[in-house]
Parts: sequence; structure tokens; C-alpha cells
Amino acid sequence: MRFFALFLYMVLGVLPAQAGLFDSAPEKPAPVEVSESTLQQIQSAFDDQRYLDAGKILDQALLVSGSDPRLTYWAGELSLARGRYDDALTNFMRIKTDPKMHTLALAGEGIALAKLGRSQEALASLQAAVMEDPKAWRAWNALGTEYDRRHDWPNAEAAYAHAISVSGGAAIVLNNRGFSRLSQKKPELAIPDFVAALQKKPDLTSARANLRLAMSMQGEYERAINGTVAADQAAALNNAGYAAMLRGDYDKAKDLFTRAMKAKGGYYSRAAANLDKTQSLSTERLAKDAERVGSR
Repeated sequence: MRFFALFLYMVLGVLPAQAGLFDSAPEKPAPVEVSESTLQQIQSAFDDQRYLDAGKILDQALLVSGSDPRLTYWAGELSLARGRYDDALTNFMRIKTDPKMHTLALAGEGIALAKLGRSQEALASLQAAVMEDPKAWRAWNALGTEYDRRHDWPNAEAAYAHAISVSGGAAIVLNNRGFSRLSQKKPELAIPDFVAALQKKPDLTSARANLRLAMSMQGEYERAINGTVAADQAAALNNAGYAAMLRGDYDKAKDLFTRAMKAKGGYYSRAAANLDKTQSLSTERLAKDAERVGSR
């Protein structure tokens, strides 16, 4: 083989690879445009919260269509779902210059910034997203959460109303609006939202937990606890106790926290801390009552 290569060099003045007789490496195939079917498969798996499946389909698509901004977008969405907020932000910022992806990128960027605690930047990105596309319900939903953090209840209510309208009443939005109303101490308005969310998505555990909390906020402690599976019993009792504490129903709160610790079957630090706090609040109330009686 060496003799043959030397012979070619002497005759042609070039080495074999230069002569085009041999390829030193195969040519890299040109990127293939990702199919709509593949994108639909990714979205379907993502919507069903089958993130592992969505990731496998995405990885395969990236091998042949790596430069497609739609794949970069889904990489960002999966990073959000997996709690990799810095990676998500990088992906969304990468596709902001693409006119077709700009609104989606802004919405994703805003959500990632919010998760990273960069609230002011998040608000600006989300507001820009809904100005570009009033039907961007995920951006409206995230805006509602940002307004909740500021206790800007009117704007939160308006944002959730937009999100519910354009999403067709997505369960996650109904749950978030319910929690917003619960944070405003309006359990009577929150409960219908949680019920509607569970009708849409019966396995939405956050909505079920929030519904039980809202019932407790109305003083319906036993109703809130009833039907809880054994594994969730301690948490449900603790949450009901916390609601009772907020209502100033200290005796009931202490009873519920004590039951929560028993249901845990071991040390339950959260319930123990709540019990201590309730005892302190109860003692303070007794002292104030005694002071008022003594001053008459």
C-alpha cells in the first residue's frame, strides 16, 4: 500500500486523498428539515407529561435537524419541565432573533427568568409576549403568578382571565387562579376553580391539595381530610391545621397538628414547628385577653 501511494505521488504529484481516489472522512450529511409529524409527537408527549419520551424524540430529531429553531424551543420547554432553568433560558434567548419564534421565545424566557427569581426581567418579557400575541395563554398564566408575588390582585385576576379564555380553561390556569384567590383569603371563590381544574385533569395533585386547603380555610376541616389516602394523611392534617391556625382557631389547629404527627408514624418537623407556633399565638391571645380584662 505504501509503494502504491508512493507511485501515485511520483506519477500524479499528489497523495491519494488529494487525487480524489480516497476520502479521508465521509462528508457530513446536510441537515434535514424536521417534519411536522415529529414536532407533533414531541408536543403530544410533552402535553401528556411524558418528558422522557419527548426527550428521546427530540434527541433523535436534533441529530438530523439540529439547527431548526423549533427544536431549540422544545429543548427549552423540556429544560423548564426538568427544572434546568439556566439551560432553558439559554435555549429561548438563542431563538429570539427568529421572527417566527420570537413570541414563543419571549414567553419561555419570561417563565425561565421567573423561576430563576429574576422577577422584574420576567415581567418585562411576559408583558412583551402578550402584547405581541394576546393568545399566548402560557405567558398570561405566568404573568398572573408574577402579579400574585407582588400582591397586585387586580392585574393577577385580569391575567388569569385572559389565560383561561384563550386556553379553553386549562386546568393549570384554573388551579393558579384558585390559589391566587385563596391567597387573598377568598376560599369561596377559590373552591370552584379547584373543582373545575380537577374536572379537567383529575390527576392534578396540586389542585386537589389546594381544594382541601380551601375547605379548611372555611372551617370544614374534617371534610377536607376525608378521603385522603393513607400516604397523604399526615400532610392533609398538617395543612388543615395550618388553615385553622390562620383562622385563629387555635384549639382545633393544635388537635390537627397532633394528629398529623401521629399519622406520620415518626417525627414530623413541619407539623411540630406549626404546633409550637400555634401554642405561641394562643398564649399571646390569652395574654392580650387578660390585659383587656384587667384594664376595665
